[in-house]
Amino acid sequence: MKALRIASLAALTAVSLTVAVRAGGDKVKFPDNYAKGILYTTVDRADNKQYRELYAPKDAIDAVKAGKPIPSGTVLTMVNYKAKLNAAGEPEKDANGRFLKDALAAYVVMEKRTGWGAEYPADMRNGEWEYQVFNPDKSVNDKANLKACFTCHKPLDKQDFVFSFEKMKAVK
Repeated sequence: MKALRIASLAALTAVSLTVAVRAGGDKVKFPDNYAKGILYTTVDRADNKQYRELYAPKDAIDAVKAGKPIPSGTVLTMVNYKAKLNAAGEPEKDANGRFLKDALAAYVVMEKRTGWGAEYPADMRNGEWEYQVFNPDKSVNDKANLKACFTCHKPLDKQDFVFSFEKMKAVK
């Protein structure tokens, strides 16, 4: 009986440890309230003919502006649109030379939580951030290469792995 209890406890401990170190984008849920945050910048991407809107919660913007770390619980959302194309297949532009947005292409989300990321090897870890890509219907894009997110953001450790960090600082 004692051996059975010890075996059961060992199995339960192993399962608990497995759950505690689970990595992956499945931790990130679609941020239904992202648009209640601050639209802090837009980006035209000529390389893939996209127009992007970047949203952050006010407390994250305030922290960055104050020189503090981006807080745990922060969800950054990038809404990707296809650029409206002309007959030649080039992006159409407004009077300011900015791309015109067309159909919604995807939602790309970064979420930071205390303790996240510890299970990744050092050459891949992006602090406590996880990533996820959602289709226009808000379902998970299971074809997204989330490892590419980690690889691309990895060199940005001095700005909490966020490309638009300086744009967050500049919000009025």
